[in-house]
Amino acid sequence: MIFEKITDLLVLRDIAKTIRKQIVLSLAEAGSGHLGGSLGLADVFTVLYFNQLHQNPENPLWPQRDRLILSIGHVAPVFYATLALAGYFPKEELKTLRKLGSRLQGHPGRDHGLPGIELSAGSLGQGLSVAVGMALAAKMDKQEWKVYSIHGDGELQEGSIWEAAMSASHHKLDNLVAIIDRNHVQIDGQVSDVMEIEPLAKKWEAFGWQVFECDGNNIAQLIETFEKAGKIGNKPSVIIANTLMGKGINSIENDYRWHGKVPSPDQVEDFLKQIDEGS
Repeated sequence: MIFEKITDLLVLRDIAKTIRKQIVLSLAEAGSGHLGGSLGLADVFTVLYFNQLHQNPENPLWPQRDRLILSIGHVAPVFYATLALAGYFPKEELKTLRKLGSRLQGHPGRDHGLPGIELSAGSLGQGLSVAVGMALAAKMDKQEWKVYSIHGDGELQEGSIWEAAMSASHHKLDNLVAIIDRNHVQIDGQVSDVMEIEPLAKKWEAFGWQVFECDGNNIAQLIETFEKAGKIGNKPSVIIANTLMGKGINSIENDYRWHGKVPSPDQVEDFLKQIDEGS
């Protein structure tokens, strides 16, 4: 059955909270993983999988599905939690994150056998090139499905991103939407301290893309922005989604030290409570 679109904002916010709680629980069980970025992207994944993507969890390889490319593979926990809630695999399997022999490894892999994975991700900077190839293939085959790719702002320091961006505009890939997780932090600190990427919007515009910006932790704004991005002709779209690393847990928000840190057993209950009490 093709997935039904959810439009009720309260329901979508509850789904985002559930995803965040599943992220905390699975990382605590694993004892390793990437918490901050995964929490920050929960709203983006909620909108994509429960409001936007043309998909069929009962038939993950359905030819007419929209494709989702996760280029920043280290935020796999939010990807896995979303896929489980969307019905791609049993939620109980989230407890196996990073376990030996699990389908839920630290970075998504197509060869792990987990449904819903379009790209084996890990090395940053590759995802947009793959997305461009998929979108171009859809154009050549006169298919109507779209390609969405998700990137970190630190990832934009990779030169291969901009080669792919140039190619996408050259081929007028209006069936491609890139989403930038603009949380301003990366593994070593502030993005601006590691390698400044501003003026970001102007760069994408100069490469021939239609640029949108929104609050990436505001579900209503995300829906509105995705709807606009899907209606632009003759050029690809990029959504700069301004997010907070660690969103939902006030005590760790915007702290780059939580890029690859997991909660201790004593912190888990407090983190879950903060998520429940949040807006």
